[in-house]
Formats: sequence, structure tokens, C-alpha cells
Amino acid sequence: MSRNLYSYVVRSDAGFAPNPFFGYCSLATCKPRIRNGAREGDWIVGTGSNARDVGRGGYLVYAMRVTEVINTPAYWTDPRFQFKKPIFKGNLVRVSASGDNIYEWRGQNSWRQLHSYHSHPDGTQNEAHTKRDTGVPRVLLSDDFVYFGGEGPRLPSNYLENGDRNFVCIGRNHRRTEEPKIINSFEQWIRGLGVHRVCGLPLEWLTQLGYTESIKEPKSC
Repeated sequence: MSRNLYSYVVRSDAGFAPNPFFGYCSLATCKPRIRNGAREGDWIVGTGSNARDVGRGGYLVYAMRVTEVINTPAYWTDPRFQFKKPIFKGNLVRVSASGDNIYEWRGQNSWRQLHSYHSHPDGTQNEAHTKRDTGVPRVLLSDDFVYFGGEGPRLPSNYLENGDRNFVCIGRNHRRTEEPKIINSFEQWIRGLGVHRVCGLPLEWLTQLGYTESIKEPKSC
């Protein structure tokens, strides 16, 4: 079976979508078309926004090779992912609050949404986000990933400036390729960085902490 590589711009990098913590990178909310289409073995690549107030276009936010796909109700109950349920208190405030395991199936097309980055600020249910997130009740999971957040390296120039540009999405929605040459090239490059799992902080965290300069080279981790 052929593999796919999906690319999209991470417009809000807060550790929520994707959520790279507690041993798995998960995409449980947002990007319904990618969550609907991706299968085990596919790559999901998120790059930075080129918006004026961000200026991270062409930089890698994260890359995950999908190693498991489960439905949203199973994600809620699976013992492995209980730490991904958001909690807005404690010492690890940002990590805990960014949890993406936020939807409990209540039956009869009813979902309960936890206080989270997709609820209203007061914790009440946001029906618009609920409808969009649960419209595709699939969660993409990976234990083979690297997450840089706002501290990632710039993608190689051949992905940005010539024929391979079709691999990198620079606008809305996403791009998908199943071209083995491009996928193998990316896989060789990402493996060559020699890093894995969480290697940087989400851009929004860096901004909140007062960092104005993001690291331009991959970190050892």
C-alpha cells in the first residue's frame, strides 16, 4: 500500500493541535480532512505560519509518522491517554492545560467537551468547535515523531523553491503527496537530524515567556 505525506501550516502552535506530550504525538482536533484520510504509515508535517506576527513560514513545527489510529470515544477511555485530558491547575500548567483528550461520547450524537483550548474561556462547551472536531471522530497517534514547536529548523531549500514545493503547504487547507521520491527524501532528512520526541516549546509558550528570538537549528534532545 502506498504511503502519503500530508503538509499543513500550524497557525496556532500552543501544544494542543498537535499535542506532543506524555509519550505520544496526537492530532485529535482540527484538520478534519487530514484526520479522515491519514492511515498508519503516513507522515503528517506541520510548518510554521508566515503571518506577519509569526514569521515562521518554512520552518518545521513537527513531523509524525502515524503509528496508530483510534476513534474519539476510544481515545477518551484508553488508559494510555488519560494524562492528555486538560487540567487548568498544578505545576505543569501549560502542559496540563494543552491536553487534547477533550470529548466524551454521551450517545445519541451527544458529546461532552472538557474545559480546554476549544471550549469557551469560562469552560462552557463551544458547539462550533465540538461539531468540527467530532465531525471526524478519528485521532491520529504517533510514537515516532519530533516536535520542535517554535524552535524548529528551516526546511531544506529544495522543498521550498523548486518542483518539490508541492510537498509543502504554505497557505490554507493542506497538501498531500504519495510520490515515493519526495516521501523518502523527507524521511531521510528528518531521520538525519538525529532527534526525536519533544525538542522545543510551542511558539505561543515562547511568546508568553518573553522570548523574541526562536532557535533556528534543531536541538539535541
